[in-house]
Amino acid sequence: MANRKATTDGEARHKRAKRQHEDEDQESVVGPSRQTSQQLQITAEEGEAGIVESITLKNFMCHSLLGPFTFGSNVNFVVGNNGSGKSAVLTALIVALGGTAQATNRGASLKGFVKEGESSAEVSVTLRNTGRDAYKVDEYGQAVVIDLKLTRDGMRTYKLKNKSGQIVSTKKEELMSILDNFNIQVNNPVSILTQEMSKHFLHSKGEGDKYKFFMKATQLEQMKFDFISIKTAKQFTEDKVSQNGECLRDLKRTYLEKEDSYKSLSSLDDMQAKLEELQKQMAWCLVAEMEAELLPLRQKLVSDQLSTRKFDDKVDEWKNKVTEGELKYKQIHDQLNAITERIQELQPQCTQLKAEVLRQDSLRKEGEVTFHRRKTSLKNLETDKGQLCSRINELKLSISQTTGAESQLKDQRMQQLQAELEDLSHQDSTLGQQIDQYQQATNRAKDELGKLRNEQSSLQRSIDANRKNLQTLEASSSNRLRRFGEHMPALLKAIQEAHRAGQFKERPRGPLGYCISLKDPQMALAVEVCLKSQLQAFTCDNHNDENVLQGLMAPFYPSGQRPSIITSRFLDHVHNTSRRGVHHPTYQSVLQSLEIEDPVVANCLIDQRGIERILLIKNQSDARGVMAKPPRNCTQAFSAEGDQIFENRSWSAEQTRANFLFGDVEEEIRHLQREMENQMAQVGRYQQRKQKVEEDIRKNEDLLKKAHVEQKKTQGKARKLQVELTELQNMEEPQSEDLKPLEEDLEEIIGKIASQQAQCEEARVQVAKLRASLEEAEQQYRKHKDQISAIAEEADSMKEDLSKSDQEVMKCKHHSKHYEEKRKTHIDNIQARKASLEGQEYELAASVAKATEICPERVDVRRTAKSLDSEINLLKTKITTQQAQQGNREEIVKQYKEAYENYKDTAQQMKCLKSFIRTLNQIITDRLKAYNSLRRMLSARCKYYFDSLLSQRGYTGSMTFNHNDETLSISVQPGEGDKAELSDMRSLSGGERSFSTVCFVLSLWAITEAPFRCLDEFDVYMDMVNRRISMDMMLKIADSQRYRQFIFLTPQSMSSLPESKFIRVLRMKDPERGSHDQASSLDQED
Repeated sequence: MANRKATTDGEARHKRAKRQHEDEDQESVVGPSRQTSQQLQITAEEGEAGIVESITLKNFMCHSLLGPFTFGSNVNFVVGNNGSGKSAVLTALIVALGGTAQATNRGASLKGFVKEGESSAEVSVTLRNTGRDAYKVDEYGQAVVIDLKLTRDGMRTYKLKNKSGQIVSTKKEELMSILDNFNIQVNNPVSILTQEMSKHFLHSKGEGDKYKFFMKATQLEQMKFDFISIKTAKQFTEDKVSQNGECLRDLKRTYLEKEDSYKSLSSLDDMQAKLEELQKQMAWCLVAEMEAELLPLRQKLVSDQLSTRKFDDKVDEWKNKVTEGELKYKQIHDQLNAITERIQELQPQCTQLKAEVLRQDSLRKEGEVTFHRRKTSLKNLETDKGQLCSRINELKLSISQTTGAESQLKDQRMQQLQAELEDLSHQDSTLGQQIDQYQQATNRAKDELGKLRNEQSSLQRSIDANRKNLQTLEASSSNRLRRFGEHMPALLKAIQEAHRAGQFKERPRGPLGYCISLKDPQMALAVEVCLKSQLQAFTCDNHNDENVLQGLMAPFYPSGQRPSIITSRFLDHVHNTSRRGVHHPTYQSVLQSLEIEDPVVANCLIDQRGIERILLIKNQSDARGVMAKPPRNCTQAFSAEGDQIFENRSWSAEQTRANFLFGDVEEEIRHLQREMENQMAQVGRYQQRKQKVEEDIRKNEDLLKKAHVEQKKTQGKARKLQVELTELQNMEEPQSEDLKPLEEDLEEIIGKIASQQAQCEEARVQVAKLRASLEEAEQQYRKHKDQISAIAEEADSMKEDLSKSDQEVMKCKHHSKHYEEKRKTHIDNIQARKASLEGQEYELAASVAKATEICPERVDVRRTAKSLDSEINLLKTKITTQQAQQGNREEIVKQYKEAYENYKDTAQQMKCLKSFIRTLNQIITDRLKAYNSLRRMLSARCKYYFDSLLSQRGYTGSMTFNHNDETLSISVQPGEGDKAELSDMRSLSGGERSFSTVCFVLSLWAITEAPFRCLDEFDVYMDMVNRRISMDMMLKIADSQRYRQFIFLTPQSMSSLPESKFIRVLRMKDPERGSHDQASSLDQED
């Protein structure tokens, strides 16, 4: 068992509950495992309040002086022979603590305790007053001293002193309060078991006596007597109520008779009083009727005056709309001027780009001229080559006339082949240029088509997103929750139902964006970019709530798309951010710019995002200037455009408008509708442009395909002709010396042709480059021109908006003038009605003055003046008739009051008694249930501890409680439990019976509470073995209950006790036999 610790006075109310748990823990101490007295562990602290520190006896019983005896806080043995005064000490303790003479079994009255020859006896007991249960520490200190004086006449007086000896009280009620506070029960045999009670219990053979001992030890007997007393009192009360019922009916009958006489006597006074009252009512009735006539007029005047405010509001509203319209007109006009200025700024660049296109076109034309010049030169060279070849052929013909017709045909064929090859070469070069042009045109068109498709796809995605946002906005106009998703209202409803069903310890909060609002709507985009996904997040108090919330989200959101859940303990106050938050004289932090009513939401955003350290600065340049040298505790800043600025870097926002935190829903809807209209128009333009580009691609691809086919055919023909020409050239022919110069010239021309062909190809490549540069310049020019066209279209839209704004301003001015005229007419009507009302109120004031003379205090009248006048006349007639019929007025009034008081008092007493009986019946029923439950619990615990203690010596036994017959049957078997049957305690030896009795007493100890326990000669009938086992058990229990005190009185020497600072032995001196008084002293051994 854990060591007992000292506690404060404020924990006193918990002490008994704690001790009850500690007693339950002692099951391991008194269980089957044995532990010898030599193995005691000295670890506990000293006992607490209520233990006996010392006792002194003077002239008590046959002893002149005993003590002072100083007891230890745990185990104390008072050892001495018979007659040495052991029992006198125990008897004095009982008497000093308020016990009766019968409780000590030592005498019939208290005067028998005074020593023969003495007039009085004195007993002084000191109780410890420390720990949690200390009693009035400020008055008594750490000890309560109880001084008892007994006289020969049987009187006893108390003096309750503090530790220093000062008297605090002399009342026995104070002593009872102290005993109740310390839970000291001197009449309980478990707390103090005297020698006579021990002998009676030890030799008792009746099962009823054992049951009575159990009931008395557990105080169940006292509770039973209390119940019997309560039932007797209840029965007496019920009888009294039954007896008084008839009496009450008689009193009521008498009261009613006297009441009739009293009413008939006082009817004349009532009529006089009623007449006066009716006259007063008549006076004020006339006033009330006039007021009733004025009330609608006043209400109408007040209503008109209040409605004046509405007219003022309407006039102000339309004036404000005029101002707003004019401001909007000016803004649109300024924007239109700005667009015009942009067009004028872009026009010079457009002119420059056009000039560049003309320059590139001029360079292209020059390149083409150069290319054609070189191509013409090449043709001339080829013509010279043909002529030279013709000359050579003629010479060869003249030389080779002898060769015959075959040689002539060969030359002709070679010339023909050469000419055809040259034509095919020119055709192939032309087709190559065409293929390059077609391919470049196709590639440019495909690139443009890809860009158009990407732009159109991006634009379509933007349209879809805007359409979805528009649907959300239209739905959120009636339900703001739909901004956070179409399923959010249903999810919050499910959360509310689950919370009402008790599934959540704390109701989750969310979405967090729904729980906050902006002080400045212009910073909506900045706050939204700062908080990001946390606007749709939820927060839970614990992980169990998080799991429940995930289950609720599952039907609404697919896996991976549900809002995030933040788990953090909920607090009822917002975190203190005065030290770690940023403070700037001009700009606010995110936390300062938000209105958050729920501290849970504020704490979540502080913990997760650190909003107390982030600044909001509208102007981006100002934000960069502030963050160049950040203020203390500032980590970052956001501009109104959503840009995120750090100390050395910044990031632009990906979105341009707020999606969750915007203020004016209608304005957002109009903006999205206009944006979608512009986007749809742009989609149409993209579609037209895409169709034109696709048509160009199809045409160029067809031309390219045809050119490739034609080029392949041409190249195939050229290869065949070249093969045939090569074969003819390889044939050997006779040569002449005259042909050599011509052939050399021919070779030179052929070289020039090759050089010219290279130059021509170079010129063709240069022309292609110039054409590409021209195309690029034209593309830049077209792009710039399209930009100017787009701005011009925007300007056209601005002009339409400007016209609409002008019309709206005119409309607002018309409405403003209309309401000003209505307000003027309304005010004139009010003035006329007010003048009429003042005249009627003057007449009312005169009527009120007359009514006040009759009755100073106003009377509330609910009748008409006509009915009052009729009743006044009737009462006057009755009064005249009954004025002569007066009787003995005072006697009738006296009898009526006495009858009324008697009936009223008796009826009230009967009501209180019946209520008391009902309450008492309910209390008795509840207490009997608790009594039976407590009795069963104590019986079960007593059985368990009894079996555990018997098993330490190998005994077995049983306890059988019969609460109906009020018997307790105890059976014990000293032998082995499996081989012998249980037998009644009457068949046991004296030592075995004493041992069983000790086990029974220790079982009662385990289920009862007391600061100390006393046993007188508990081992007198035990043999050495049972005495040793019993002693070991009691020492073991004492060691486990260091906070309790144990006092054992025995004639044995106790020389075998273990050495311990918690065991104290007080040895009484042997009694002196003789005529001299015994001056008692003792030896104390620790």
